[in-house]
Amino acid sequence: MTLNDWYNKGMTFTAYRNSMKVNQKELTQVYDELKFTAEDEKAWNELAKRNWRGIVLTADWCGDAALNVPVFQRIAEASNIDLRFLIRDDNLELMDQYLTNGTARAIPIFIFIDQEGNEAAVWGPRSPEVQEYVMALRADLPPADAPDFEAKQQAMYSHFRQSITSDPAKWCTVIESFKAKL
Repeated sequence: MTLNDWYNKGMTFTAYRNSMKVNQKELTQVYDELKFTAEDEKAWNELAKRNWRGIVLTADWCGDAALNVPVFQRIAEASNIDLRFLIRDDNLELMDQYLTNGTARAIPIFIFIDQEGNEAAVWGPRSPEVQEYVMALRADLPPADAPDFEAKQQAMYSHFRQSITSDPAKWCTVIESFKAKL
């Protein structure tokens, strides 16, 4: 399939959000509360001139998606970019073309395409600052074979999701990371 085919297969943001069973509240909170600076607005006005569209590989259980999807949806709206959403596990043929570090099916992944369907830019799954944050949290976990590892890992990911979806400073790292990519 071409990237145009994948784009045409995707859901709108409204359909994706309405289908969510996990993290819908967090995603909506970020979407509703996100504010852009004048510098951001200038960047989005310039981005609009590129006439891009976007494909988002995601899943509603993903904490990173609860942060990044609403940020990119708001960027898309400000840049006249139509995003279409594909659930990762239902679209592994595409996902496997965008593995993180060549091995991980980490999401979300944002694939921007031009009007002919050519890849123009790819971003994801995290800003460098959010990656550093999660690595610091993981460093505090006990060894994987410890009896309490699973419980502590679940608690760590719950804390991570709550933190990244309630801290506007972390939202700004996503915005700045994408602007740097542009």
